[in-house]
Amino acid sequence: MRGFGELEAVVMDRLWSLDGSGTVREVLELIQTDREIAYTTVLSTMDNLYRKGHLTRERVGKAHRFQTVVSHDEHTAALMRQAWSTGKDSDAVLTHFVGEMSEDELARLQEVLARGGRASGR
Repeated sequence: MRGFGELEAVVMDRLWSLDGSGTVREVLELIQTDREIAYTTVLSTMDNLYRKGHLTRERVGKAHRFQTVVSHDEHTAALMRQAWSTGKDSDAVLTHFVGEMSEDELARLQEVLARGGRASGR
């Protein structure tokens, strides 16, 4: 899995903030709180994400409702896995990553490992 382009990342973030589902109009309105952007630009970006397999869509009236294929957490985990596995020395990558963690993050990592990697009720 590769990362998204700049606008693709913005669109995906807005969709994830809508619990993974939204229309072009809903995403447009969220993006417009930060910057000016045309409806057609958001539409073409969402269509591109659909063609790339990152979104599904269902016709609802005259519009489409788009749904993310993976959650934000799943996408982030896949990027982390890719970064870890593409390094020449995955042990060094992991060592640097863990070495930069705060005490709180280390404690949370230990909790996850103690649960065998299963999600908590959080």
